Amino acid sequence: MMRQYELVERVKRYNPSTDEALLNRAYVYAMMAHGNQKRASGDLFFGHPLEVAAILTDLKLDDATIAAAVLHDTVEDTQATLEEINKSFGPQIGALVDGLTKIKRLDLVSKRAAQGENFRKLLLAVADDVRVLLVKLADRLHNMRTLGFMPPEKRKRIAEETLEIYAPLAGRMGIQEMREELEGLSFQNLDPEAYEAISRHLREVTSKSEKLVEEIEQDLKAKLLAQGIEAEVTGRQKRPYSIWRKMERKSVSFEQLSDIFGFRVIVGTNDECYRALGVVHTTWPMVPGRYKDYISTPKQNDYRSIHTTVIGPGRQRVELQIRTRDMDEIAEYGIAAHALYKEGVNDSSRLAKESRAYQWLRRTIDLLAEGDNPEEFLEHTKLELFHDQVFCFTPKGRLIALPRGATPIDFAYAVHTDVGNTAVGCKINGRMSPLLTELQNGDEVEIVRADGQTPPAAWESLVMTGKARASIRRATRAAVRRQYTGLGHQILERAFERAGRAFSDEKLKGALPRLARASMEDVLAAVGRGEMFSGDVVRAVYPDYKDERRPVPTVGVAQADGQSGESTPSGIPIRGLNSDMPIRFAPEGGAVPGDRIVGILTPGEGVTIYPIQSSALAAFDNEPDRWIDVRWDLETSDRQRFPARIKLQSINEPGSLAQIAQVIADHDGNIDNVSMKRRTQDFTDMTVDLTVWDLKHLNAIIAELRAKRVVSRVDRVNG
Repeated sequence: MMRQYELVERVKRYNPSTDEALLNRAYVYAMMAHGNQKRASGDLFFGHPLEVAAILTDLKLDDATIAAAVLHDTVEDTQATLEEINKSFGPQIGALVDGLTKIKRLDLVSKRAAQGENFRKLLLAVADDVRVLLVKLADRLHNMRTLGFMPPEKRKRIAEETLEIYAPLAGRMGIQEMREELEGLSFQNLDPEAYEAISRHLREVTSKSEKLVEEIEQDLKAKLLAQGIEAEVTGRQKRPYSIWRKMERKSVSFEQLSDIFGFRVIVGTNDECYRALGVVHTTWPMVPGRYKDYISTPKQNDYRSIHTTVIGPGRQRVELQIRTRDMDEIAEYGIAAHALYKEGVNDSSRLAKESRAYQWLRRTIDLLAEGDNPEEFLEHTKLELFHDQVFCFTPKGRLIALPRGATPIDFAYAVHTDVGNTAVGCKINGRMSPLLTELQNGDEVEIVRADGQTPPAAWESLVMTGKARASIRRATRAAVRRQYTGLGHQILERAFERAGRAFSDEKLKGALPRLARASMEDVLAAVGRGEMFSGDVVRAVYPDYKDERRPVPTVGVAQADGQSGESTPSGIPIRGLNSDMPIRFAPEGGAVPGDRIVGILTPGEGVTIYPIQSSALAAFDNEPDRWIDVRWDLETSDRQRFPARIKLQSINEPGSLAQIAQVIADHDGNIDNVSMKRRTQDFTDMTVDLTVWDLKHLNAIIAELRAKRVVSRVDRVNG
């Protein structure tokens, strides 16, 4: 375990003016707080925060971050309180420790929900101070290094979480060394056999290729020096997880991989980067399609470098990265490389200007924190952590970076949420294309929009980005809420009319405190969903009202042929099967135009339409708030079929089913389902589900069936 003076010495190596007193106080406080706590390995728990602090000293972070690393588990795992941390170490360190403390006593349904809620808390803290994330990543790295002491099930869960969230997050922050180690440790725990097999192959290849690697390094350095470019050239083999991903992605074996080694060329200036590229390409042939310029178009994590692959000495494929020393530092340390935090200055506005990675992180957090539940937050964050990207352009030349596999729908939402919500088509490189086309690097995308358009709910499963998925889900919820709000408004109008009381928006607003709702829309939506009964709303508006239960209403129902008994204009119109309201027909027997009908409200499901003679309606006699007056309001130019069910008794003889089916077909009926049961040796009971145009059409089919000799009885099923 690292001693107190060793921690101070590690910080003083890169920061001679470090606050030794602060580090010493943090060391002693944490040691006393953790006491004799042990880890799963049997080691003292206090060794863990010290190792986390040691990892952060390698990133050369400021005193406050190192102190927070030493203290990061005190509030969560000991009797220490956040108030004590604030008092002893100041609000800045207190805020860092608070951001790293998991939420206790989460009353959530699942572990996944708790995981999502804790991750949301972490990212919201990161939005205020990115050092929270750096400590968390170091914490996770040390936990992964000691994961072997955990039970197998927990080991698997932690490794999966690391591979899905924390390793990509380190990559997004540009901390490549940490990302690669997290990936390797996760891979080693999740698939130890594959990890060992690839590692063994790498050791064999390395032992055979040592001289070749040295030869390529020397050759490259000499070629560049001959052109006046002083360069540092180093070769390194790829990591096991990187090789495994490539084997999986390209479906190739280890022996088929030709670029196990990569070479890094470090030069002095941007100009020398491009000059070095010219030397390389004029000396050795380039592999087509393997050139990427991340200097002119940096990645979102601030990574800048030139990538190319050539056929080098010995006909060996050589993968090259050409960059300056500053670029190399950012490539290795990412957001931690910014001098801002080495100076110990906590200024998020300055960091936002300097770091594209932090800008991305803030945008993602702002987007994902808009009220989604914990599981959705976690899902959307994972979608935002894709590594591979494509770069596309708007017609005005704005660069949009998207994950590989993204579509114009993702592009539209990346431009602006309103653009995505109103998208109806797109042009890719000037040609009309489907909205589900996979975008490629360099595509110019123009989105075609239509006012009043809302995104289909099905888009949610087709998009690749968290922003698009979250926006579509919110738009869908808003549309459903508008439907329930409209339905609730009509239910309340009818309820107030039944009670003989006046209804107005102003009166309803005055009753909001009694209904415990923040807005009128909340009340209407709750009534529409069936979460609040209309009678309760009437009593909230008119406290003196006494609800006298009346017989179930059968009025207000218009006939399809234009006749109406006691119909009123207050019924909800049913416009075929494509109604804007959430409407369905009775599962037992359906309903057809010409039937007198009534609607029954089911919470969370909408309105079910029954024929007024349906026996199923008896179950709702004591629930008058669920009864909705409805009427047919069909356009004659838009004919549609409606569900009905009939029961028959037929004579059991060859050809009887064929005769019944022929009658239905001759009368333009459509059979959806037939079930048969032998009643006696001579008779068969048959149930036929069919669709018809209206009641007149159904009655004509029934009359023709009754006229058939093979049919002894026909009845319509009314549920």
